[in-house]
Amino acid sequence: MTIAYFGAGCFWGVEAFLERLDGVIATRVGYTGGQVANPTYEQVKAGKTGHVETTKVEFDPQIINYETLIDQFFECHDPTQRNRQGEDVGSQYRSAIFYTNEAQQKIAEQKIKEWNAKGEFSNPIVTEVIGLTAFYEAEEYHQKYFQKNGSVSCGK
Repeated sequence: MTIAYFGAGCFWGVEAFLERLDGVIATRVGYTGGQVANPTYEQVKAGKTGHVETTKVEFDPQIINYETLIDQFFECHDPTQRNRQGEDVGSQYRSAIFYTNEAQQKIAEQKIKEWNAKGEFSNPIVTEVIGLTAFYEAEEYHQKYFQKNGSVSCGK
């Protein structure tokens, strides 16, 4: 199994969107990219920790590859908006791909170039490509939030 980390606005919708894909084995939502160890939702939501609401995706690369996951990531949100997705505003909702190795970094950077060249969006992609430092799981009530509450949505 391989793991990918994506930030694209509220993590509830991103998790619901990505977990339905063939080859995705498991998802968890949490926080990454910030300066505070073990942040709480309230701290991250306030925008004072530097973290991004992030979805951790465990996947089988023989069924779905990292490139396809990134394509789906770009489909489920607007990667041209800086520090916001829909009603969610702040750096904690920014579009980000957190890579775990150099290969993931190169693939993510190449995918951004490809998508910009395709002209799918009217503005350039502003998704950040950042090395993963730590991932802190969100509180249990955030996990599979839309499944638990009967709704499915993505930030787009």
